[in-house]
Amino acid sequence: MFRKSRKKIVASIMGTLILLLAVTLTAIVLSEYYENRKQSSEMLERYVSLYSLDNPPNEEPGIPRDPDRIGPPDESSVFRLSTFYSAAISKQGEVLSVDAGQNGLYSESELIEIAEDILTTGGSSGKNGNLLYRVEIRDGYTLVAFMDNTVISESLLSLTRHTLIAGGIALIVLFFVAVFLSRRIIKPLEENDQRQKQFVSDAGHELKTPVSVIFTNAELLSRQLGTNEWLDNIRYENERMGDLVTQLLDLSRAENAQVQMEELDFSRLVTGEALPFESVAFENGMSLRSEIEEDITLQGNRTQLSQLISILLDNAIRHTDGGNEIGLSLRKHGRHAVLAVENSGKEIPQEQQARLFERFYRLDEVRNSEGNHYGLGLAIAKAISEAHGGSIAVASRDGKVVFTVSLPLKNI
Repeated sequence: MFRKSRKKIVASIMGTLILLLAVTLTAIVLSEYYENRKQSSEMLERYVSLYSLDNPPNEEPGIPRDPDRIGPPDESSVFRLSTFYSAAISKQGEVLSVDAGQNGLYSESELIEIAEDILTTGGSSGKNGNLLYRVEIRDGYTLVAFMDNTVISESLLSLTRHTLIAGGIALIVLFFVAVFLSRRIIKPLEENDQRQKQFVSDAGHELKTPVSVIFTNAELLSRQLGTNEWLDNIRYENERMGDLVTQLLDLSRAENAQVQMEELDFSRLVTGEALPFESVAFENGMSLRSEIEEDITLQGNRTQLSQLISILLDNAIRHTDGGNEIGLSLRKHGRHAVLAVENSGKEIPQEQQARLFERFYRLDEVRNSEGNHYGLGLAIAKAISEAHGGSIAVASRDGKVVFTVSLPLKNI
């Protein structure tokens, strides 16, 4: 139980951290991407504004040094270091000028081919491979200007890669921190649960002797006094106390004791335990319907598993409301044996379903029911299920209440 709680705490912490980290990293990368894209578009637009057939910005004698053509001081260095290309094509399709840059990576023929493709597909701006382009129609010709975006793309990829590496390292460190914190959080609960189990065990053993003494003395008095109302009350309450002590000891053994496991035919065990309950169900005006798959084998303790089956069937018979049939089924599901007990009953609120397996917890409707039932039966059933590496759950819908136990099959 506490191991699952620790896992849930770690999963919650890590899930929150991963979400926050993912949002943060995505925001950083997208912000950098759009900022670079905006800056590149502005520089390409400026290149277009500076372009003329007589003096392309990249041709000798170089980018004009007229301050009005260079741009603001903080922009000029980035602008000068960027690589631009262009192709001017007349309305008749004649290439008027090609600017391949002084150290360009593209030949004039390649730039002409790319420009013609762009003009064929249409569009005033966009991206072609690592080239950002902008198309502007001028008097007598069409200008297709390019900006090499390779360096910016590589820097963005480098930023993303280093951010992911740093984030991954941070997550690994935070995972161990989360494990440490989960143990610190759960430790007081584990200690408290252990003290409760120890109290249940000690109380059961301490009460066993006085209950036996009272029973013996009551029997001796009944032989001397005969029928006596007050003595009958003592004997009745002592029997109830004896049943409570027995259940406390059963719970203690199920939770703490290391029981002997053996290979057993679970199908035969369920069939055998169901037989006496058929008559019990009949006496209560009900029938027991069984659907048991044969040859289901697992490793378990025969006594505890018999008790588990009895608890579920007894619980179904006692709490049936408005129905006359109890359903019992056993089947294989993957690598587990699934035992289900179904009865008619009022819907159990979702918030109360998990609490049904707590010690001494009972629904309000059955607090005053007859019989020696103290809210320990389902707690014992849960302890037995978990001791066998399985689980127990309850579902309530459409006027039916179903308790389901899943136990691992014998390893082959």
